[in-house]
Amino acid sequence: MSDYNMSTKCVQSGYTPGNGEPRQIPIVQSTTFKYATSEDMGKLFDLEASGYFYTRLQNPTNDMVAAKICDMEGGTAAMLTSSGQAANFYAIFNIANCGDHVVACSTIYGGTYNLFHVTMRKMGIAFTFVSPDCTQEELEAAFQPNTKAVFGETIANPALTVLDIEKFAKAAHAHGVPLVIDNTFATPVNCRPFEWGCDIVTHSTTKYMDGHGAGVGGAIVDSGRFDWMAHADKFPGLCTPDDSYHGITYAEKFGQGGAFITKCTAQLMRDFGSIQSPQNAFLLNLGLESLHVRMPRHCENALAVARYLKSHPKISFVTYPGLEGDKYYDLAQKYMPNGTCGVVSFGFKGGRTAAETFMKHLKLAAIETHVADARTCTLHPASATHRQMNDQELVAAGITPDLVRFSCGIEDAADLIADIEQALEQV
Repeated sequence: MSDYNMSTKCVQSGYTPGNGEPRQIPIVQSTTFKYATSEDMGKLFDLEASGYFYTRLQNPTNDMVAAKICDMEGGTAAMLTSSGQAANFYAIFNIANCGDHVVACSTIYGGTYNLFHVTMRKMGIAFTFVSPDCTQEELEAAFQPNTKAVFGETIANPALTVLDIEKFAKAAHAHGVPLVIDNTFATPVNCRPFEWGCDIVTHSTTKYMDGHGAGVGGAIVDSGRFDWMAHADKFPGLCTPDDSYHGITYAEKFGQGGAFITKCTAQLMRDFGSIQSPQNAFLLNLGLESLHVRMPRHCENALAVARYLKSHPKISFVTYPGLEGDKYYDLAQKYMPNGTCGVVSFGFKGGRTAAETFMKHLKLAAIETHVADARTCTLHPASATHRQMNDQELVAAGITPDLVRFSCGIEDAADLIADIEQALEQV
């Protein structure tokens, strides 16, 4: 499907039914699969043949949906995970082990920051966090001899900073490591990071891709462009024999385009088991089929809300990369000329108290930990998703105590603005 436009890929990629086969992707709701001989199954365990033997590793429904996302991003291989958190963990842990180091943007989603800064540090992996606005010199200074990856978000959640993909890709490649980007907020409809030098893309498919709050999930896509063998000393897990699979060297056996995802599936999914359920994968595919229709509406509503808030006397600041005059407007126009996302962040002149009062009086917009949904939802990050951060860490992440994250759905923009207006009257 690589020759088709994005709209067609959203609808058609990943699965082509044969004569008399189901038109919709079938849900293969089975934990295991039958084989005629032990020899046949043994070939699967040795990675000598393709197929399925246990859904903890792979499932046909999941692979069809992963293939669609892979095609949408322009990659060579992809896999689904149980959540976006699992996707980010796998993407990093697949190449960074105890004693290694990773450079990451300081503005990344609070849950990912905690995963890196707390949990993965306990596993012996060190992280250096840099501002997305850092100079090339500051970025260079963050690298260490044991650095194995650079991580960022296309559009940060909820700071809404836009990553200068080319700058970070250039630095990563100069040090012989891949650039990993979480593309959840932009989606491949609005940005394809591989075209700008990114090597690995992750998604929380729970957000816009699903779009209806129906199923939690994640995805990892490999561009197939990073030459692991050219930096074999940095990536022994991919470039030296894996004793748990009879001495297979992934980069040699599966090549530049398949090594990363094969190892991630055969090794990490085998051991951690964070598989997405086939039912959730089916629901995800339904969401993907309308993603190209929904994203423009999300962006249209967000821009209308941002413009309204920008001139309101009770609002201290508005952050939306699609808004003219925004700090990241020019970068957004470069990487996402057709739209950014549906999320607007803003603060109040009355501080945290005003933000909390505003939240209490919303009627249409629901207070949820969710974001990027067909229904409008909102959140006060300092009280929720970023609650574990101290004030200094909040500021580094682009969060202020009065910041509200407002995720515009696909309702009528006039109704969203009316809801905001009546809530602001109570502040």
